[in-house]
Amino acid sequence: MAAWGNKVWLGLWVAGALLAHAGAAQAANLAVVTVRPGVASNTYRADATVEAVRDARLAAQVQGRVVALSVKAGDYVQAGQVLLRLDQSAATQQVASSQAQLAQAQALLTSARGDHERAQRLYQQNFLSKAAYERARADFQSVEAQVRALSAQASSSTVQADYYTVRAPFAGWVAQLNVSLGDLASPGQPLLSVYDPTALRLVAQVPESLAARLAVQQAASIDLAGRTLTGVRTTLVPALDAATHSATVRVDLAPNMAGVVPGQFARISLPLTPSGVQVAGALMVPRAALVVRGELSAVYVVHAQNQVRLRQVRVGNSTGEQVEILSGLQGGEQVALDPVAAAQAGKH
Repeated sequence: MAAWGNKVWLGLWVAGALLAHAGAAQAANLAVVTVRPGVASNTYRADATVEAVRDARLAAQVQGRVVALSVKAGDYVQAGQVLLRLDQSAATQQVASSQAQLAQAQALLTSARGDHERAQRLYQQNFLSKAAYERARADFQSVEAQVRALSAQASSSTVQADYYTVRAPFAGWVAQLNVSLGDLASPGQPLLSVYDPTALRLVAQVPESLAARLAVQQAASIDLAGRTLTGVRTTLVPALDAATHSATVRVDLAPNMAGVVPGQFARISLPLTPSGVQVAGALMVPRAALVVRGELSAVYVVHAQNQVRLRQVRVGNSTGEQVEILSGLQGGEQVALDPVAAAQAGKH
């Protein structure tokens, strides 16, 4: 029985050795490249986010309960379209009261104007004293001023009542709705957001050391959702973030970009001026050796004894078919040129 067990163990050991030998032989046949220092390109590759040029976050200007909700997230709205209404019962009563007071004052003004005109004629004919004429004129001017004040008050009440109706500032998509029917809205509380899909741009952060070297007059190259695009205009915001010491770069996209929405991830290659940007000593690997999964990049490193291991790396700028490796590799290490074959070899 013991002899049979020894034979089984010996058979498993031989099989494992054969598999390891086969894996090593397969790894030995991999095409590899040795990581060498190269020369970085005259571009800076940065991660960017899509945002709308016109993105309005509408807030309540007055307090009131939501009594009408005309849209939902994902609806397309026209400029001036009513989006929601707040309860404006008190405001409507205030408008009615102001208008009634204005109408009363206007009636008094008509009477005072007639008295003033009669007093003026009698005074000119010397049938009325100057003191009586001046009293009639003062009464007319007082009522006239009162009408102006009540007219302004009525206009203000009308404007205040309009605050209870929220309208779209421009045509676009409703991106977010923060309230429901019956909610109580307060001044400054965000109600919903609308963005214009016809004008989008990319926003990225650039290190302070490279901000002055950006060639904003040259078009930026964009990798967005599997598409290669060209930026319309590049703008460098003339201010630095105090926390990160980086500058904000905006790259405008072509108008009416189909299939692009705010919040999407993209990578942009920003041209740099030639002076002082040729960085010797950068580690470069062929683009074909990279394994990209979403926002992560990795390469298959072939170690001694032909061991293959997947290692995550951080990529930088690109020069043709060569990609700069910012971290994750050291000079002299070997990288598999065929990630598919390396993955198979790494399973053994």
